[in-house]
Amino acid sequence: MATFDKSTPFILLARIQVKPGCVDEYLELARITDAAVQTSEPGMIHHTFDQDPGDPQAFVWSEVYANDEAFKAHVSNAPVQEYLQKHAELGAGFSIEVYGTVGKECRQLMESFGLPLKIFNSKLGYSRV
Repeated sequence: MATFDKSTPFILLARIQVKPGCVDEYLELARITDAAVQTSEPGMIHHTFDQDPGDPQAFVWSEVYANDEAFKAHVSNAPVQEYLQKHAELGAGFSIEVYGTVGKECRQLMESFGLPLKIFNSKLGYSRV
């Protein structure tokens, strides 16, 4: 049986709602942030910004992290900090779902954001990169 902990990959979905009239500006912000993450975060295995087919103002960041350290690097990355500041102006909602087990320190960091958060701990399975 596999062991899941702070050293194993996990999936994070950040559900975003954008204010009316701000979608184009938000898409440009997301594009800039995505490019910065791609060039500066080797622990980010997958990073996409997906639009809800039923709501043109709803999006999901789909992210796969190599481990807890990759997540910590992400949230401390300057372009991500800039994105989060701009989200406060352009966004209308933000919630996080995590699929996979994270360590205590990473969980506390996620909880410190004060956003709706749901973590689904892994009970079985495997990761292959």
